[in-house]
Amino acid sequence: MSFDESPSPVAPLATSRLWSASASGGLAIAIMLVISVIRLDMAIWLVPGAALVALTMLLTGRRNSGAVSTTKTGAGAPSDAVMASNVGAYVALNDVFEALNDPVMIISGGEADDMAGRRVVMANGAARDLLKVPQDGPLLVTVVRDPGVLEAVDEALYGGVTRTIDYAAGGAKARHWRAWGRPLPSPPGAPLALLGMRDETDVRRMELMRVDFLANASHELRTPLASLSGFIETLKGHARDDATARDRFLDIMAAQAERMSRLVADLLSLSRIELNEHIPPSGRVDLSRAASDVVDAVSVLLRERGLSVRLATEGPAIIDGERDEIVQVIQNLVDNAIKYSPQDGVIQIIIRRSLPLDSAPGPRTEGATRLSLLTPDREAGVLYATVTVRDHGPGLAREHLPRLTERFYRVEGQKSGERAGTGLGLSIVKHIVNRHQGGLLVESAPGEGSAFIAYFPMAAARAGEPTV
Repeated sequence: MSFDESPSPVAPLATSRLWSASASGGLAIAIMLVISVIRLDMAIWLVPGAALVALTMLLTGRRNSGAVSTTKTGAGAPSDAVMASNVGAYVALNDVFEALNDPVMIISGGEADDMAGRRVVMANGAARDLLKVPQDGPLLVTVVRDPGVLEAVDEALYGGVTRTIDYAAGGAKARHWRAWGRPLPSPPGAPLALLGMRDETDVRRMELMRVDFLANASHELRTPLASLSGFIETLKGHARDDATARDRFLDIMAAQAERMSRLVADLLSLSRIELNEHIPPSGRVDLSRAASDVVDAVSVLLRERGLSVRLATEGPAIIDGERDEIVQVIQNLVDNAIKYSPQDGVIQIIIRRSLPLDSAPGPRTEGATRLSLLTPDREAGVLYATVTVRDHGPGLAREHLPRLTERFYRVEGQKSGERAGTGLGLSIVKHIVNRHQGGLLVESAPGEGSAFIAYFPMAAARAGEPTV
């Protein structure tokens, strides 16, 4: 079976034996029935569709049984009625394929030991968009590279075995897929298989979210709950009539309750962000304006701590993003800078724009250690906007940098004073930046302070779009 003349992965060859009237109709019926078993929610549409195709084939066959079949343009050429039935069956099959939200492909196989024989015969729109299927009937191995998926297809082609596997796609954003291969009716010597994929990222993320929330909450809430229980027991006992001790204990209990409230809020925020991490943001945000809003929001705290902020921008820096999440990124980075800045210190916030990926982090500070905590997938023609938050506090040793975005990780020997954090701020920052297809770096040296650099693709930086 040749694929050299196929104009598209969803347009099979008219000369292929696979696409005779009976084979086309039978294949359409088989695929619709197989998909109806897998997707029960679509069975109400697919089963009547299969019956309609079968009825059309039956009526067409009866109508053509007495017709003169010698009206051919050459030896072996099909009649007009047969061609019409062929086209009808193909259209029905193509409509079913294109209506599916899950990626589905039909794979053909030649000899079992010939890897070049496994080609994509048909692919629906979801598969073409996800896997970037070329237009020339490509090799399966160039479209899907996971060994488990390829093995499942081989078992369906040459063993007649249906198999389902789970696998994770690579890249900055983890995607979890369930793939299944099923054998299809096919002519001798030309085996066919149906390869379907279903995105189960949301399901996996929800499972992990529940597990992580329970594990983290049970671990981190244990200390403040123990403190509250101890002070309550003390107040019920010998400190019942001690007004001074009672007031001191109540202040400590209020602080512990506030800590628990912050912890639960951050855990819920982190879980929500992780759940939607693979969904691209839909809005537009000006980094310069977001940074200015954050500075206004922390102005009271800055005055209390005797700190000042220097905000430097190059004008509007428009990115694709959710405004609340971008503000949260800048807010968390500024909060960290406030916690570790000395009295009367200066915090710098720098916004830059229209930078290529290699230049987005900016020049390295002499004597400081720089580490990338998150690197985006490289795409041609994309420019970035960056936000840098720099403090002049105690800084961080090199060995601490790789673990900064871990949940609840704290650097030994550094206390954050009255504004004790939950240890989740940088983890939240990393997941938000990842959702926005950006990057995150840290640069620090002991005694010289720290700088966190987050960079995001600009909204109008692709070819053909006006630059900001």
